[in-house]
Amino acid sequence: MTLPDQLLLSDLLSHTVRCDLGLDHGPGLMAWMHPPVHRLLGWVSRPSALRMNREVWRLNQCCGLSEHQVFVRGEPASTDLVTLEQLPTLMDAALLDRHDERIGTLVDLVFEPATGAIRHYLISRSDPRLPGSSRWRLTPDRIRDQRAGEVRTGLQTLDDLPLARSSVRQDLLQRTQRWRDQLRDMGDRAGDRLEGWLEDAPWDESDDDRPAVERQPTTREVWDDDDWPDRPRQRDEDPWV
Repeated sequence: MTLPDQLLLSDLLSHTVRCDLGLDHGPGLMAWMHPPVHRLLGWVSRPSALRMNREVWRLNQCCGLSEHQVFVRGEPASTDLVTLEQLPTLMDAALLDRHDERIGTLVDLVFEPATGAIRHYLISRSDPRLPGSSRWRLTPDRIRDQRAGEVRTGLQTLDDLPLARSSVRQDLLQRTQRWRDQLRDMGDRAGDRLEGWLEDAPWDESDDDRPAVERQPTTREVWDDDDWPDRPRQRDEDPWV
């Protein structure tokens, strides 16, 4: 039973901890991390819903992962909720843009089980508890500053980050934007063709540029009244009678 090269923190916490003695130590509760170097040190499990104590596991105690359980070696360190609240973490921290305005929340992370190195954080724009919400990847090198509950970046919007998982709404917005771009390109190409056609149209030629045949004066028709010889005629006389 081996560990993957990369693992989601939420996947680790969703597994029940089982030690080498076969004892059940409960589900994962929270991460134990060292934010300054972006490293996951371990995690915390809750052995019983009736007791207040919690158990802390080092990451190097993890030796295997099954569908529902994570297997560990050795014994955990027992602690209480007051101590856990003092552990530094970036989970649930507000993500701030270059203007120090909130644009999202750090809701998850991807780490290497062998070293604990955090590869990237996952950002949510809306409530992370909503099913199917979008996630964006934030690598540690894009973080300018961090403190308890806040992470500062040089981002303008979340669209500056690569999308890790898109919601139905995000997919619809992206498709709509692609359709708009395609229609705009089609309109630009049609406009260019129309301009070229108007520039080459024959009615834009000046009179001097037309052939001599087209510039000849119009011949008067032989049945014009002015060409008939003068003779007296009644007002109502029909010349054809």
